[in-house]
Amino acid sequence: MESLFIIIPAYNEQANIKNVIADWYPVVENHNGKGESRLVIIDDGSTDATYEIMKGLAEDKPLFVPLTKPNAGHGATLLYGYDYAIKNGADYIFQTDSDGQTLPEEFGQFWDIRNQHDMVIGSRDTRQDGLSRVFVTKILKAVIFLSFHVVIRDANTPFRLMKTDMLKNIIPLIPKDYNLSNVLISVLYAKKAYSVKYISITFRQRQGGINSINIKKIFGIGKQALKDFSAINKVIKRS
Repeated sequence: MESLFIIIPAYNEQANIKNVIADWYPVVENHNGKGESRLVIIDDGSTDATYEIMKGLAEDKPLFVPLTKPNAGHGATLLYGYDYAIKNGADYIFQTDSDGQTLPEEFGQFWDIRNQHDMVIGSRDTRQDGLSRVFVTKILKAVIFLSFHVVIRDANTPFRLMKTDMLKNIIPLIPKDYNLSNVLISVLYAKKAYSVKYISITFRQRQGGINSINIKKIFGIGKQALKDFSAINKVIKRS
């Protein structure tokens, strides 16, 4: 049986983390890969009780691995989690976020076609988290096209199932601590003509707590992304 590692970054999510674990732990149990599958949540240096709650809930959940590290941002935490999954022999890596916006019951349709594509990714065709987020997604799509000359339906969706053998070929091309790791993974899959399937998913409002990313931060990340995209494009061409 194939092993599944679910990777979830978390920062100051004490309001959500119990429900997130309750939602996603059964998915790992149902796809346990003869006991080799894991739910891995990485605390990104939270200043609240996120990690303490995680440790407490892990005591009776043998397939749950709570990790913690110094704060480095969402993108760097994703790379940390992907690296952990690769090193620990995951056959498939699934990533989602810790804010409760995605639904575990929609995972099954992704798993059912896992062997047919290198990545199966959710498309947030209808978003419930505000017009500003929709605007950012549309701008990002345009910037990606201008920078890389590829059209990507939804580059930054936190609901993606990836074959580990393909992902580990991509990871070395991503700068360490890169803010938009998932965006760049989507771009690299497109540039290398990997097989990618998009499926529409439900994307709810944040279920609790406060979003650590605001519009000011988004524009700051976007400005830096434009600079990074130019340098990364040169790396892609060389590879």
